[in-house]
Amino acid sequence: MAFLKVEGLAKVYAGARGRPDTVVFEDVNFSLERGEFVCLIGHSGCGKTTILNVLAGLETPSAGAVIVDGREISGPGLDRGVVFQNHALLPWLTVLGNVAFAVRARWPEWPAARVRARAKETLAKVGLAGAEHKRPAELSGGMKQRVGIARAFSIEPKMLLLDEPFGALDALTRGALQDELLRMVQAARQTVFMITHDVDEAILLADRILLMSSGPRARIVEVVENTLPRSRTRADLHHDPQYYRIRNHLLDFLVSRARSAAATGGAPRLVRPGLEGGEVASASEPRERSPRAATNAGVRGATVVSLHSNA
Repeated sequence: MAFLKVEGLAKVYAGARGRPDTVVFEDVNFSLERGEFVCLIGHSGCGKTTILNVLAGLETPSAGAVIVDGREISGPGLDRGVVFQNHALLPWLTVLGNVAFAVRARWPEWPAARVRARAKETLAKVGLAGAEHKRPAELSGGMKQRVGIARAFSIEPKMLLLDEPFGALDALTRGALQDELLRMVQAARQTVFMITHDVDEAILLADRILLMSSGPRARIVEVVENTLPRSRTRADLHHDPQYYRIRNHLLDFLVSRARSAAATGGAPRLVRPGLEGGEVASASEPRERSPRAATNAGVRGATVVSLHSNA
């Protein structure tokens, strides 16, 4: 069984004063294997953050179910760590206090010294040793996001949920934090679901990339397998011809096909744009790929397509 399974998810907002209801998204189905990193990409307004909030237990769907590690979720839980767009730190607490707050919630029986040690250890992993006694107002945007990442990691969640955590940062800071996140995720073998608007970020980080059509009535229409080696880095990413094929496919979807894709209906396609020669694999017999995840995880009844385009 998949570690995370999303079935028939929908979100509908009732119309006010006799207006028709707004169906933000509907019939959303996907899953994640344990240890897999999956990114969700789509235009603003298609419901990406709402889906993440449903996975976090912060919002109730209008239809469908979310099952994590064999249990249907009905609210927030410490098995899921969330990193928000705006870091969401408690301004009256120090850096150490913000992380310790999460650690105490996770292990209320721990003595204060052990909570403090755990918080300091996690902050050191994100490069914030020495900044423990600063308050959020004294931190840069990148440092605040590091605190948010440390807080999420400190409770050893089964899954990380990331809502565009680097979207407001400059390119250098974003790149450094992407490297830090990737290092920590790989070391802990974390399962990660991340929303991003950055195509290059998705190619660098993700094992699979879910493409969502534009709203209303948005849905996931393609599942793009990242065929680049898992050992990829930002420095060598653009040297691999697969990178350009994947990137071109993602950009083509966002620019040309996202707004009309929902009307086609049917199950999402599993696409391998990085492969050459038109190779097609069966949905029931996945190819060997990354050791972190099964190839076809999360595509119910998917149509498998391999695309080839020149870089």
